[in-house]
Order: sequence, then C-alpha cells, then structure tokens
Amino acid sequence: MNLKIFSKKYLIAFILLLVTVGQAFPQNLETTGNAKWIWYPGDFEVWLHTQVAGKRQERGQPYPPFWRVDVPYPVIRFEKQYELETPETVKIYADGRYYMRIDGVIQTDFDPQNFTLPAGKHSLLFLIENYKTFPSLLIQGNHVRTDNRWTVTNQDNSYYGAASADFAKPDAPPASFSLEYTPITAKVIQQDKNALLLDFGKETFGKVVVEKLKGQGRLKLFYGESKEEALAKTEAETYDYLDINRQFTTDETTDTRAFRYIYAVWDEGVSFQEITALYEYLPLEQKGTFECSDSLLNRIYDVSLYTLQLTTREFHLDGIKRDRWIWSGDALQSYLMNFYSFFDEGVNTRTLYALRGHDPVKMHINTILDYSFYWMIGIYDHFLYTGDSAFVKQIYPRMKTLMDFCLERTNKNGFVEGLPGDWVFIDWAPIEKDGEISFQQLLLARSLEAMALSAEIVNDQAFAERCKKQSETIRQQIVDVFWSDERGAFLHKRKDGVLDNTVTRYANMFSILFGYAGNDMIGKIRDNVILNDEILKITTPYMKFYELASLCEIGEQQKAIEFVKDYWGGMLKLGATSVWEAFDPEQSGAEHYAMYGRPFGKSLCHAWGANPIYLFGKYLLGVKPTSPGYNDYVISPSLAGLDWIKGKVPTPSGAIEIYMDKRVINVKTIDGNGILRIKSKSKPKVKKGIDVRALEGGIYEIVLNTAGEYEVRYN
Repeated sequence: MNLKIFSKKYLIAFILLLVTVGQAFPQNLETTGNAKWIWYPGDFEVWLHTQVAGKRQERGQPYPPFWRVDVPYPVIRFEKQYELETPETVKIYADGRYYMRIDGVIQTDFDPQNFTLPAGKHSLLFLIENYKTFPSLLIQGNHVRTDNRWTVTNQDNSYYGAASADFAKPDAPPASFSLEYTPITAKVIQQDKNALLLDFGKETFGKVVVEKLKGQGRLKLFYGESKEEALAKTEAETYDYLDINRQFTTDETTDTRAFRYIYAVWDEGVSFQEITALYEYLPLEQKGTFECSDSLLNRIYDVSLYTLQLTTREFHLDGIKRDRWIWSGDALQSYLMNFYSFFDEGVNTRTLYALRGHDPVKMHINTILDYSFYWMIGIYDHFLYTGDSAFVKQIYPRMKTLMDFCLERTNKNGFVEGLPGDWVFIDWAPIEKDGEISFQQLLLARSLEAMALSAEIVNDQAFAERCKKQSETIRQQIVDVFWSDERGAFLHKRKDGVLDNTVTRYANMFSILFGYAGNDMIGKIRDNVILNDEILKITTPYMKFYELASLCEIGEQQKAIEFVKDYWGGMLKLGATSVWEAFDPEQSGAEHYAMYGRPFGKSLCHAWGANPIYLFGKYLLGVKPTSPGYNDYVISPSLAGLDWIKGKVPTPSGAIEIYMDKRVINVKTIDGNGILRIKSKSKPKVKKGIDVRALEGGIYEIVLNTAGEYEVRYN
C-alpha cells in the first residue's frame, strides 16, 4: 500500500504540550463550517488514559496499573458519502500520515490546504496511520466537513459513527490536550541549615518549581498531605531527588505531585532562590451551589466541592496523591456529584471510555466484580441526567460485550460470585466475600436493567427483552434466597447452598436505593439494619455515600445531616482542607494518616469523600430527573432541621434554583415538566392557575410545567 507522505509544509506534527497554559477541551472556538476533529470512538480517551495511568509513584518508584491498559488503534479508515451541486474547495488536516481516495482512486500531487472536491455524488475515504498518538482528521469546507456523520473502522469491517468533541482548531487536534496551570506560592514555616518546610496553605496539586537553582549536589523534595508526612522523608508516599551539576542558575520543574507541605533538604554545594509551584487543573465552571443556615454544613460543602475539583481532571480520579487512577466504583459517585456541581459531561464520558478500553473483555473493570456493574449503571445514570442518547449509541457495543462477559460467568443459579482472577471488593470492611453475595446480585440485576434500557435506545429489542426478563428473574431470586423474615433483612451471602445468617448493610441499603424492596420490607430494613447500631458500621465515605442516600430515601434526611456534621465536621476540626479516603474519630494524631500498612498510605484528598455535594443537591434541594435530560423532574426539598436552604442544581437546560425556609419555597424552573412535592399541614398557597394535588400523608404536588419563578407558602 503506497502511503503518500507529504512535505513538512503540509504535515502537522503534534505532541502533548506541557505548557503553563494548555489546551483543556476548548470551548467556543472559531471554526470553519463547524468542522471538528474526528477519531475512532474511545481512542482519544484510551490514549489519554495511557498518559495518565502511568503517573502513579510510590516512594520514588513507578507503579503501573495492575489491569490491562489498552492503546489506540494505529490505523483508522474514515469515510463519507457526499453529493455536491458544484465543486467545493476544502482544507485537510490529519494527525498522522495518510492517503485519500475519491471513488476508490488514490489522490496524488495535491495541496491539502486547497483541495477541490468534484461535484456530484462521491465516496471520500482517508486512511490514516499514527503510532505515536492516534489517527484523527479535520476537513474544513462549506458542505463537506468532519463531524460525527462520518464513519470509521479500524479495518475489522465494523463501522461506527466518528467521535468528536470541541477540538476544532487546525493546530490543536485532540492529542494537543493539556490541563491548565497557574502559579502558587508557599510560606516557609520551618527553616534549618540546608532544609526548609513549606506550607501551601491547603491540599493542592501541580508541578513544583525550584527557581534559580545551581551548584553541585542533590536537592531532595519530600511531599506531604500532612506536615508529618513531609517531615518523614522517605516514609512519605512521594518524593523527588534532583541531582544538580550546573554553574548557571536555571529553574527546575518537577512532574506533577499532590501536596500541601514540601520538606526540602539540599547539599552544601546547592543553592536556589525560592520554591513555588504551578497549580494544575481542569477548567470547570461551577454551575451548582448550596448554602444553608448552618455554617458548618456550608464549610463541609465548600471543602467537598474543592475535593471534587482537585480529583476531576483528564478523568475522574480517585485521589491525587497515591493512586491517581480511574476506579469504576469511585467514578460512579463522581459522575453523580458532577451532575450537582459542574455538570461537565465531557469528563464523565472520557472516564467511561477510558475505563472500558477495547474488546475483547477478558477481566472485570479494574479486575473488580462490582466495578463492571457500576460501569454499566454509570452509563444509564449519565443518560438520565443528560439525555445524551448519541453517547449511549456509540458506547453500546462495549456495554453489550461486557455484559456478555458477566453473564457467561454466572453460576448454575444465575448468580455471580468471585472467580479466579476476580477481586470482590464491596468496601474496605471485615466481611466475608466468597460465595454468592446478595449485594453482588443486586448490582447484577440493576446492570441488566440499565442494559435493557440502553438496548432500547439503540433498538436492540431482542437483547433488551432478554436483559429485562433476566433482571426480573434475579430480583425475585434475591428475595427468595436472601430475604429473612426472622431477621427482617436481606442476609449477606450463601455458599455451597448454605445461607449465612449474617446481616450487613450493603444489600439492604441498595435494595432501597434501587427500588427493589417492597413497602413491607422497607420499614423492617429501616429498623433492623439502617438504624441498628449493632449491624457492622460503615467507616468509609465510599459506602457512606449510599448509606446516607438510603437514609434520605426513607425520609431520614435530618439523621443523615447530623451524621455529615459529625463525620465530615470531624475531619474539618482536625484541619482537613480536602476530604479524606477514610476517617475514624477514635484515632488520634498521625494515626489518621495511616492505611494499607503504611504510615501515610491514606489519601487525604479522595473523590468519594465529596459526596455531600450529591446529598445536599438531591435530598436537601431535592432535585432529580425522572426522565432523560430533565424533560420530567421532581423537586422535593427538605430542611432536615435547618432554618433555611438555598441553591442551584444544573441541568442541560439551565439551573433550577430553590430557596426554602419554614414558611415559603421559591423555585425558578426550567423548560420541562416539573413537580414540586412538599409536606404541609394544609393546602399550600400558590398563584392562581397552578395545579395543586393532595396526596396521602399531608403530601402535596404542585405542577411546574412552564419555565418561570414560583412562590409557594406552606405550613
């Protein structure tokens, strides 16, 4: 095959730019005819994942992921059928070497900046190879231009709609992506001979800059999320050794690190002027807000938001110090918190594609049984909040192959259990994880339900019906096998046909969240599990996310908020500036920083700890979509013992704004079919023409079917 290699005048060489101000998913760019760079679905995300996944470092050593990390397809064919009444001149840009065919004929000796397409109906084909990043294409023309109407294949005879985002500038293809940077400074809080301790004031992330560095010797930088960690030197999770041999001063910049404190130690022959940093971040617009009458809850919200901002980067990362990886279970919570804060759809879809990678499927996502199910559930959650059916259609083939993999591994009872090579995680808790665990069966049933809904979107009716029936069957089996009338709860597991009488919180609270527990079960679960202190307690914010949500689902918002004040407030009392991976109030001093058998193994900035963002938005402001993209939605605000609350919840059509005190509720709505659901001793007073419906138990529904501002008085 003769690939035409163009001169440097027409080829574009692209590298990942590590500059102080980079290209972070550009918006509102000047384009010609709305043309965008296109690529094979998921390959930008897969490539970006290769740039991020290998950055983990522990005590000076690289720590690559222990699961398969895919790479992009290096050769991609892009095709488009077009019909022109008159010839059209276009500009062609490709990230990689390429040739072009029109109606099967290779085009030669042409100027890609001034190429004329012939009039009439024709087939246009580009074959691009790129072994350094990944193939992508931009065609700018009035009628013929690159967008998601092009088809792509990796030469396996499977064709898909091309992927694109907001990359539209010829000199900025997707592989030019970089996060952005801004300078930050620190205070010197301790200084000795040839050593100093710096405090940047709060948890942060970025590149450390040693200004005007010169001499001969070694400079050691020990990074700490706590002062104790930085001062512990080589017991710190991350550190850098800089070997210096220069007579003239230059600035030295490290790789990105997480830190609040830096302890710098240097040899006699080394000197420098100052140590600063470049804070690295993904530009995010805060679209959701929350404020209330309790100042501690307001601080908790602000710290949670900052935590989510730090961990929302190229993807939703778990934490910024230790792993810096994408974990599917962590990411599911980040998707939801994102929908109540930044509503950045791109970081969600990038994360979902990066987690999944390419076919074939040979192991669970992150090697974890539960995490494959969370991945499928996350896709339908994304569709519910955004209404983005195009994304579901594009990623659906990978959903289906993952589900096939999961179903092939079910046992004779139709249940899943950990097989060799599987990690059954559930939570960091001293519980048994072998055999048929009720919690895992709930996740399987929910995944099948999400799969059925996604299959309907792509009109795969046969698979939709199969998944729907299988979900219903498993849900009934869960009740038949695991529900105990004696305990008034779902039992934890069955192994070799023998039920274990142990009750844990996991299956019970998820049965409420998924709507799988009948009304007669909910009250028993409430008393026997959720409000029962004798059941093994949950100690990580990870599962507290679901436990607090289940409390709110059964009307116990005030208990949930009291716990938030105690648990998250306890971290703030100890000086936390971001939310930790776990917190045990019984610990003291440096005990708080230990985890995984290491003195500073615990992450002090962990995405799953930001869950008050979701809790406050969904269960205090009370806003949730009931059909995709907020075409239908419900607002069920709750004071939860507070004097007043107010805030904004972002949607694809703008923000829903709410204020509530003990007498009045003000709501500013969006286009769509909204329902305000509140409890009142008597019929609420609203403006004439608004439909008010009385339900049982003093609950009223007020129809908000047009965008506008509403005032409701209640008691």
